[in-house]
Amino acid sequence: MFGVRAALTALLFVCVGFTAHAQYTIRWVSDPAQTAVEVEGIPRDVREALEGSDPHAVVWMQLLAVYAEQPVMPGAPMPPMPPMAGSWKMAKGKLRFEPRFPFTRGVAYRAEFWPSRLPGPLGSPSQLLGVLTGEAPQGPVISFFELPRDKTTPTTTVMQIYPTSDLLPENQLKFYVHFSGSMSRGGIYEYVQLRDGEGKIVDTPFLELDEELWDPTMTRLTLLIDPGRIKRGVKPLEDMGPVFEAGKNYTLSIKATWRDADGRPLKTGFEKAFRIGPADRTPPDPKRWKITYVPPAGSPGPFIVQFDEPMDRALALRLIAVERVPEQRGARPQVLDGEVTVDEQERRWMLMPVGPWRRGSYRLVVATTIEDLAGNNIGKTFDVDLAAGAQRQSQASSASVPFEVK
Repeated sequence: MFGVRAALTALLFVCVGFTAHAQYTIRWVSDPAQTAVEVEGIPRDVREALEGSDPHAVVWMQLLAVYAEQPVMPGAPMPPMPPMAGSWKMAKGKLRFEPRFPFTRGVAYRAEFWPSRLPGPLGSPSQLLGVLTGEAPQGPVISFFELPRDKTTPTTTVMQIYPTSDLLPENQLKFYVHFSGSMSRGGIYEYVQLRDGEGKIVDTPFLELDEELWDPTMTRLTLLIDPGRIKRGVKPLEDMGPVFEAGKNYTLSIKATWRDADGRPLKTGFEKAFRIGPADRTPPDPKRWKITYVPPAGSPGPFIVQFDEPMDRALALRLIAVERVPEQRGARPQVLDGEVTVDEQERRWMLMPVGPWRRGSYRLVVATTIEDLAGNNIGKTFDVDLAAGAQRQSQASSASVPFEVK
């Protein structure tokens, strides 16, 4: 692992590649507002050529690529790593790369800038000159960077694990782990453990994905139970059995050694205890839901819906809406803006609109891709007998329930 190449107190880090390309400087920018790598010293005529070049990432990556180094055992070969994903542009006379995800503390990064690949007078002609003189084109300008580890007191905690219900179906599909701050990416399954009621660790219960299912803020992680141990008629279920068994107790544990984005362990571990009930193989149906409160016209809300079973909270927040039915035929419906809440162990949905309710016709609109805790969505069951096959009962993209505001 490369050492820290910047002052601990600085927010803007500058690292210069020591090669024959003395005119070029690689700057590392890492502060709360932005994360980027910049190359300075590119002549104006070359900058103009770059500004008019193909914006495709493959083109820019040939000029400036940034890598996240992976730790390896002593003596082991360094595995080939792809460049970091992100975007490139010319900004204020600098070639700028902005990674898709911010830099993580404790990870070493390497930037490679290739002047010999620049367009214009410093690009292809220099390569031609190398061919004529027998000299190979000069190599890249290389710079290394690492955010210092923060040794301060841990502050990040697990705020909640969803679903919050203490009774879950035997074919429970997923869990959402919410953190109070951004977490580090990679190796998450080392810190998550599922135990049965006797304290025995359940073997490989999760679908372990290389592309971990984080939200953009790195504060919510989705853990998927291995579908092969849920779907009937598939080999993993026959060989290993289901992850959960009805009538038994389980505990999902999060270890305190899990590190946040600043390299600090969690302030404390977290456990969610629950009991398993019968499998749920009934698709959700908004017609079974109850609208328990419709505010009068002129009131600011809230509008309240009670589900007949717990729903997937993340999807319920995103895939349910209220539309005002237009009075004129052919006009587009108006989607109400407001604050949405899902509570009561994911059995209640509430909308607090930004303004007062207007008299008229409305409808609750639900995308058919919404899921209950077992992954069933409207018109289709997730846990099906593959031998029997599955057929969606409805081809519509959404379902709706009308109501009136008086």
